[in-house]
Amino acid sequence: MEFAEKLNSLSVKVRQQSASIQTEEATKNALIMPFIHAVLGYDVFDPSEVIPEYVCDIGTKKGEKIDYAILKDGDIQILIECKKLGEQLSLNHASQLFRYFHVTNARIAILTNGRVYKFFTDLDAPNKMDERPFLELDLLDIDEHVVPELLKLTKTAFDVESIVNAAGELKYVSQIKKLLTRLLTNPDEDFIRFVASRVYEGVVTQKVRELFS
Repeated sequence: MEFAEKLNSLSVKVRQQSASIQTEEATKNALIMPFIHAVLGYDVFDPSEVIPEYVCDIGTKKGEKIDYAILKDGDIQILIECKKLGEQLSLNHASQLFRYFHVTNARIAILTNGRVYKFFTDLDAPNKMDERPFLELDLLDIDEHVVPELLKLTKTAFDVESIVNAAGELKYVSQIKKLLTRLLTNPDEDFIRFVASRVYEGVVTQKVRELFS
């Protein structure tokens, strides 16, 4: 099965099973483990590749767990923090990712609710997880431009340097797309005036602004 087909298959599963997924554990079992296994290609049943409930003592904090740690060549490369399907993902949910990122070799962190996946690295400061993701995947609205970047995270193609090098551009492209989407959906006065002044040859009156709005 092609990579894009695997993503689409999981997308169908999200649509079909979302009503019956009520807990974080159900989200992990039904959606996140299949994502790790079928999409990223890591064996969720092999603890040398995927460690569930990964524990790492951090200073005075003992026994804290991250939901999954993914290993490649014996080193932890990806950390995953999971939330329940439908739960909004925010930086408040990523506190453990921030702490674990600092004390492991991981360069990639993922925050997910089974439908939306937010990918982080350390572009702003070495060994410190960024506050903004460089890549986002929504399984119910798959952006075709995300697919080739996601492919770099798979077991067979994993190249952390290539991922991090591309992350800087991806981060800002993603933010620009969000900004433009917001402005086109709900344009503010400055944006309306900017567009009108570029394409309208006459005086931009209030009536003209309303037309462009």
